[in-house]
Amino acid sequence: MKSPRVLVVDDNVVVRSGLISLLESAGIEVVGEAGDGWTAVEQARRLLPDLVFLDVQMPLMNGVAAAEILSGTTRVIMLTYTDDPETVRAAIGNGAAGYLVHGAFTAEELTAAVYSAVEGSNPLSPVAVSALVGAMRQDARSGSKTAGEERPAGQSAMAERFGLSTRETEVMNLIVQGRSNGEIAERLFLAEKTVKNHVNRIYAKLGVTSRAAAIALWLGTVDGADR
Repeated sequence: MKSPRVLVVDDNVVVRSGLISLLESAGIEVVGEAGDGWTAVEQARRLLPDLVFLDVQMPLMNGVAAAEILSGTTRVIMLTYTDDPETVRAAIGNGAAGYLVHGAFTAEELTAAVYSAVEGSNPLSPVAVSALVGAMRQDARSGSKTAGEERPAGQSAMAERFGLSTRETEVMNLIVQGRSNGEIAERLFLAEKTVKNHVNRIYAKLGVTSRAAAIALWLGTVDGADR
């Protein structure tokens, strides 16, 4: 596979330089860097990267806001120290394809995340998955509202809303936990091809094309009317 072209965005020069060095040592082309969200948007429009690594807390425009703009033209992975559940939900809801927290991955895993994200996967650090699942459970208990309507509480209500079968619901709940197709197959004693077919049907019913979008919709970070 051709080396992905990556834009690195972080307002901490030391962190940014270290990340660039790591990526370049792995043979990944870093086409640009930025220290704020606004510059990131401008550079992305000019450089057309395959992927943007984006910090959350930055001047001029924060990463969550920038993700909403950038995700329209490129893949975005949040790469940050911030593991606040609401921030994780907001970033995924704004179109980020993945969310990685510093200290929760190895250099090899970061490199693998670049290639997998460009190919359509959605890398999530365990802490990000936990944040999303925890937020979902809290919302279910509190009966919080999304887009002016009361959100259905519980997995059965979500399954009914989107017309998912019992098996599709099981698969979707494992997707939310960050499980790969292979892990889901092992967990449910299914062939991986069967799991892939279930995933494709889930995407069709939810009206999405990626794991990140499916998780965001399932957890209520975006409303079905906005798909």
